[in-house]
Amino acid sequence: MKPILFYCYDAYCGWCYGFSRVMTQIANHFPDLQIEVLSGGMILPEEPVHISATAGYIQSAYKTVEEYSGVSFGPDYLWHINNPDLSDWYPHSEKPAIALSIFKEIYPEKQAEFAADLQKALHFEGRDLTDDEAYKHLLEKYSIQPELFYERLKSEEYKEKANYEFALVKQLQVTGYPCVLLQESETKFHLLARGYTPYPDLKARLERALQSIQ
Repeated sequence: MKPILFYCYDAYCGWCYGFSRVMTQIANHFPDLQIEVLSGGMILPEEPVHISATAGYIQSAYKTVEEYSGVSFGPDYLWHINNPDLSDWYPHSEKPAIALSIFKEIYPEKQAEFAADLQKALHFEGRDLTDDEAYKHLLEKYSIQPELFYERLKSEEYKEKANYEFALVKQLQVTGYPCVLLQESETKFHLLARGYTPYPDLKARLERALQSIQ
């Protein structure tokens, strides 16, 4: 089998937002490598949980992400973090995971780019990813028919695809995000990144792993 690079992430993961630039660089540098982005399902409460439950933690954590990765969290996102008592956000990982599963079928070769765009929509532009409207600008960017996308977004079939990814990430024994694995065979994986990893480091590890399996 040809090697597959698995990028396990979550749309709501701030460290993954910081890491998204690294993954898009990897995708650009290794155009022949199959990259599969998997949604981890980091936030899946049975009952909705308000942003105020995590805002205090994010208020300090986002600065560390900015410092390490060089990304910026946008004022429209930070407004919800700094004014949780006024926010109407109830974060939930399922809808962005369904959106990714729809996109992957249409543009399998652009998964890393779309995942980065989803994260920018949330963490920089301050769009609520539980709201159907949050995806409209990306449908325009990627020339996806709105009728097709929204029909699938509400379908059981694509919800099952998202839930399959959550289960697969667990099966891969991923416990934190971002996480990058190179699959060599049915049973052999190379762990290349657990947590934020700078581009030069990840590139070097990936090159070594690819050389070892040629």
